[in-house]
Amino acid sequence: MAKRIIQTPPDLELPAEMLTIEQAAARIGMSPRYIRRAIAERHIASHHFGRSVRIDPADLAAFVRDNRVEPMTAETVWRGLRSVA
Repeated sequence: MAKRIIQTPPDLELPAEMLTIEQAAARIGMSPRYIRRAIAERHIASHHFGRSVRIDPADLAAFVRDNRVEPMTAETVWRGLRSVA
């Protein structure tokens, strides 16, 4: 049986480091269970190598950035109340 050789395209850049679930959890101060759930719900992009799961630090940073909630101001409170009435 001939071996199949797969070459990576030249434009594909691999990240310098990949994080384990535990490392990603420690980096954002959450539990590994939270990270696993976010991966299962496809909130965090991940790479699966057999049973191993790795996370690109850029994908983890995007997850943190996407979950930012801006503080309320008096203007946004009043704008929200006008739409109710």
